Amino acid sequence: MTALIIRLGSRLDACAVIAAKIGGVVLLALAAMTVLSVIGRGINAYGFGPIQGDFELVEHGMAFVVFCSLPYCQLRFGHVSVDVIARHFPYPLAWGLTVISQAGMALMALVITRQLYLGLTDKWQWGETTFIIQFPVWWGYAASLVPATLWALAAFVACVKMAVSYQPDKALP
Repeated sequence: MTALIIRLGSRLDACAVIAAKIGGVVLLALAAMTVLSVIGRGINAYGFGPIQGDFELVEHGMAFVVFCSLPYCQLRFGHVSVDVIARHFPYPLAWGLTVISQAGMALMALVITRQLYLGLTDKWQWGETTFIIQFPVWWGYAASLVPATLWALAAFVACVKMAVSYQPDKALP
């Protein structure tokens, strides 16, 4: 079981790195688009203008970027944790709290991914489009669903890894 989780974890880690890099590229593209749109607004008098629907693209793109970063962060135990007091606890208690928090994060990732899927099917069924550029809203949901699913898998693997890693002579991540 542990060997299977380690193999799955290494493959998930590779996917998480790729997702984080893709998210970074999309973030840079969104930033560049925003700068160009603001410049276009500033030189509107010269025949230029803002990028139409820029805020719609940023809205959907940022959701994608956030979901792309979550698996990477999850597998490195990089989420915010409150350990100001917990680090002074004995190892068994600190380890138990960490396992519980990882299980909570895995449950939360699963619920968020499920809700994203339900939102996707709802937007697809109703054919909702954005106001300015009229692209289907479900596209943004579909793009975010892929890294969200990766996040849910990563959260499960991180939880199992923590649960089977009880070693009182080592520090928690």
